[in-house]
Amino acid sequence: MNILFKALNDPIRRQILELLKEHNMSAGDISDRFDVGKPTISHHLDLLRQAHLVNSEKDGQFIIYSLNTTVLDEIMKWLLDLKK
Repeated sequence: MNILFKALNDPIRRQILELLKEHNMSAGDISDRFDVGKPTISHHLDLLRQAHLVNSEKDGQFIIYSLNTTVLDEIMKWLLDLKK
């Protein structure tokens, strides 16, 4: 769970999740929305993938990223259980 909270700790990674909430996107499309280099966005996407917050699927020469809501459901359940 540490990797999950590390992934959520960065504002750029949270913005990427917000973008993916709207629709699936390629790494290039995501990168176009930020004023940082493509290698930096690639690093952020890799951390999000390691935390299972996003899924990636190869589509021809592109990698398409999508939000993985299953992990978010698990986090919410865990947080609610803490409150009991």
